[in-house]
Amino acid sequence: MQKLCILGSTGSIGVSTLDVVARHPDRYQVFALTAHSQVEKLALQCEQFNPQIAVVGSAKAASELQRLLLGKNLKTEVSYGSQALCDVASSVDCDTVMAAIVGAAGLPASLAAARAGKKVLLANKEALVMSGQIFINTVRDSGATLLPIDSEHNAIFQCLPHNYNRHPSEYGISKIILTASGGPFLNRNLESLSDVTPDEAVAHPNWVMGRKISIDSATMMNKGLEVIEAHWLFATPAEQIEVLIHPQSVIHSMVSYNDGSVLAQMGNPDMRTPIAYGLAYPERIASGVAPLDLVKIAKLHFEAPDFKRFPCLDLAYAALKAGQTASTILNASNEVAVQAFLDGKIGFRMIDQIIARVLDKIALSSADDIESILECDKETRVITQALLAS
Repeated sequence: MQKLCILGSTGSIGVSTLDVVARHPDRYQVFALTAHSQVEKLALQCEQFNPQIAVVGSAKAASELQRLLLGKNLKTEVSYGSQALCDVASSVDCDTVMAAIVGAAGLPASLAAARAGKKVLLANKEALVMSGQIFINTVRDSGATLLPIDSEHNAIFQCLPHNYNRHPSEYGISKIILTASGGPFLNRNLESLSDVTPDEAVAHPNWVMGRKISIDSATMMNKGLEVIEAHWLFATPAEQIEVLIHPQSVIHSMVSYNDGSVLAQMGNPDMRTPIAYGLAYPERIASGVAPLDLVKIAKLHFEAPDFKRFPCLDLAYAALKAGQTASTILNASNEVAVQAFLDGKIGFRMIDQIIARVLDKIALSSADDIESILECDKETRVITQALLAS
């Protein structure tokens, strides 16, 4: 019986994780659920799964959750704050942590889980984008198990040799190929992109995701962050990581080998597939996802990404190659710019321009410890907000 801590249980990944868990009550028990502010949704999850602990973002949210759970005859203890997140992620009472908090806010708890030697199901790509080698070293030193949950990285993981030891040349790997849907604006007139609304930008053609990650998909910053994540997960240089536009989102990623073989993982676009794979690894369990009907799909299309249409992807490759704190700056400035767009303060095409200006403005430094990374993240947000206000 695996005991689970789900960081970000009210988000799309958290909801999908609980859907898979509910299908296998004999295998999984929920130890902790966490959410930032979606208290009513979290209360319903607590009623269904009766976790030992529920964590929210503030004292006010904690009081509201306690009120909603009053008289429900649950064992659930309510806590709040960033330290509480780290505490449940590293608790001796859980075995597996689903790290699904969006953005930089998810890094401390994800790192705490890795430090405690947990089985870490990483759906928070920003943790690796920001902390890179520190996170990988922590996993290695603690004996933690790190399994990628992003559909693309999970696909790559499935296409790699089972004994892969982070040395691609030893296994004849020539490149990793990340597929991308192209988002809602793949074929939209470039000149009209300045006029798109937040509602248009979050309307992803294939995936149901939160608003922030949906905007990242529209700009393809999401794919850029995935390039950086793939570099750290699989110890592959930027030159050996390729991005291909694949609008059908049926092939989730591929690994190309020196002998000419290309291994691909395919399936319907549903996050329950990689979640189930991570939960049960190395076994495979029912996820609730419908079987793939290749006859119905009929055709698969691929094309190279247009960096003029998707400059955020180019910025991500540049940040990866620059090293040091460049990826932290990229991620933090993107989070602030995306929120500004969602709030109606800037246009869609201003997102990449703001990020580029911030990257030019802040000098890179070494990223040797988590404190310096978090300080860089904080400084970048202040500078980005100042640029937005100017």
